[in-house]
Amino acid sequence: MRVRERLGISARRQAQAVRVLQLCLVGFVFVGAYRGELGVVVNAGVGLAVSELPALIERDYGVSMDPAHVLWVTLAVFLHALGTVGVPGTGSFYQHVWWWDHLTHTLSSSVVAAVGYATVRAVDEYADSVDFPRAFEFVLLFVITLAFGVFWEVIEFSISGVAGAVGATSVLTQYGVTDTILDLVFDTAGALVVAVVGVASLTDVASAILDRARDRTE
Repeated sequence: MRVRERLGISARRQAQAVRVLQLCLVGFVFVGAYRGELGVVVNAGVGLAVSELPALIERDYGVSMDPAHVLWVTLAVFLHALGTVGVPGTGSFYQHVWWWDHLTHTLSSSVVAAVGYATVRAVDEYADSVDFPRAFEFVLLFVITLAFGVFWEVIEFSISGVAGAVGATSVLTQYGVTDTILDLVFDTAGALVVAVVGVASLTDVASAILDRARDRTE
């Protein structure tokens, strides 16, 4: 059963929700520019670009995604951008809402896990020489998610370090080793969510990737 069927939300409503979140991201870009906050502009701009990726993938590669999956991706980048914007006079949510970073890492890592799982399933079905046991697929899902999580933390450390060295404003903020460990814990939680409740809904995505790969080789 699809997510929208479980929640009783139509595909049209989900598509509309995506557009609303994208308009908010555009608004965040202008808010960041007005405040002179480069971090807000960059995070909102990148988030907007990421939210458009499903449409570009469908146009260029013929791999369509369920509206619920598009909303999933868009919500992840929206919450991250919103966390950098915060509320006027109080600072960013990342600084003043203790659980915000945990929420965004869990949601973002679940997107990474979903992409990884759909790709692994497609490769497993496409290549005759590859036969992943189901248990191994779940292990690989966690490995992919944690690897991306570590990569992201390295990027945060690097950008923060360079910005501090040159006296510039960092577009990403690193809050220390404890924060990094907690980020990886919640990255694992995101992968667990996909492993437990999201795998069935990703079958269509994996099938679409598989069909596209077969079309390109025929």
